[in-house]
Amino acid sequence: MEQKTKSWVSLAALMFLAACECCDDSVKTEEAPVVVEDDSLAKASADFIAEAGDRIFYDFDKSSLSKESEATLERQANWLKNHPNRNLLIEGHCDERGTREYNLGLGERRADAAARYLTDHGVESTRIRTISFGKDRPIAAEGSKKDVYAANRVAISVLE
Repeated sequence: MEQKTKSWVSLAALMFLAACECCDDSVKTEEAPVVVEDDSLAKASADFIAEAGDRIFYDFDKSSLSKESEATLERQANWLKNHPNRNLLIEGHCDERGTREYNLGLGERRADAAARYLTDHGVESTRIRTISFGKDRPIAAEGSKKDVYAANRVAISVLE
């Protein structure tokens, strides 16, 4: 019986030492690999904004494209054609004047005008989505009313 007790004590001691070794900071164990979030979309977005620009602005109550907006959209079309694995969301925004319903429609017309320009210039329509935020999601809120209004009459292109 004494031999069995010694065996149990020895086994318990070994288990205790093994448990302590696992908790010892000085013992090197293989660590799980660190997962790095894929930031290729962030890099592509920064490149898109730097090379093509992401905003086109509209006159009050208009959805027609200015020459400046067309130039931005031309750069966007070229960038998208050179990056066929990237898709685009175009957000239509409005200033606070007008009803919510009217501004949702105007924001939609603005986003659609930008999307139509891109498709007319060689970007596949399946790569472009549009959404209208109307006046519900202002881009700018501070500054003179004139500047705030102008900043919110915009379509913003966002890579997906």
